[in-house]
Amino acid sequence: MQSIIDKIQLCSNLQELEDIRLAILGKKGKLTKKFAELKNLDESEKKIVASKLNKEKEEFNKAYTKKLKDLEDENLNIKMKENVFNFEYFDVKSSTGALHPISQTMHKIIEYFVSLNFSIESGPLIEDDFHNFEALNLPKSHPARDMQDTFYFKDKRLLRTHTSPVQIRTMLSQKPPIRTIAPGAVFRRDFDLTHTPMFHQIEGLVVDNGHNVSFANLKNVLNEFLLYMFGDVKIRFRPSFFPFTEPSAEVDISCVFCKGDGCRVCKGTGWLEVLGCGVVDPNVFKFVSYENVSGYAFGLGIERFAMLLYKVPDLRSMYEGDLRLLEQFR
Repeated sequence: MQSIIDKIQLCSNLQELEDIRLAILGKKGKLTKKFAELKNLDESEKKIVASKLNKEKEEFNKAYTKKLKDLEDENLNIKMKENVFNFEYFDVKSSTGALHPISQTMHKIIEYFVSLNFSIESGPLIEDDFHNFEALNLPKSHPARDMQDTFYFKDKRLLRTHTSPVQIRTMLSQKPPIRTIAPGAVFRRDFDLTHTPMFHQIEGLVVDNGHNVSFANLKNVLNEFLLYMFGDVKIRFRPSFFPFTEPSAEVDISCVFCKGDGCRVCKGTGWLEVLGCGVVDPNVFKFVSYENVSGYAFGLGIERFAMLLYKVPDLRSMYEGDLRLLEQFR
């Protein structure tokens, strides 16, 4: 057995060690054969031989196990040296990352309204018809539903088309006064230069029974907000229609590209539409069992604001992950 143990000590790799194990303890190994021959011995001799064989097997296993661990450790050290992390591959001048322009824009908007004591509310991305349409004064027969190409599930649920359902859920769970914004992702079946199937909105809602909740108050809030976002721009309110507000208005700013002179982006008008707003329709308050209150609401697209702030002509480029574009927003 000593000669075998010496061979084990001289092994230089795992394969050599495995060959010795098979030669000794394999199906046709020397010790295996000797153990098999025990049946041919008488009881007195069998005990003596078995004791000797067990001792040899124990000595072999001890030497084998120690050598196996040594060789495995040696192989591991070799692999670790081969795969060592080489910091020389990295440029010491490499720059840090930054928030995506859409995230930057959303944070800037949220900061403004939080400073005006607006709370932040959120809701589910998968909505039901009541919260997404009906409670917002959009019954099933309402033609305005055609304005929003909706993703429906087989169980009649849907991906929310705006963050307005959050306003309904907030009013159902809270009593006035309410002063809140609802930022988040929304979904519509649309894809072109200025639309993507998934985009982000922030909608605001103020409800109270005081005299400060009026269209005049709404105009003042939005005027100050747009000056904060775009600097020295002209602002105008145009009468419009939204099922959940009455009266309603769309808000334009003078074109940030041509300063109001007229260009391709503003289609020669000198104006760019940026958000919609209005006084909450009384029918909406009926759905949430509010009485003797008034309120106003507004909503805007984050991507639209990001495109105007950062002069990005194609909305789809915001989602292509092109580092040449994204590196400009560090």
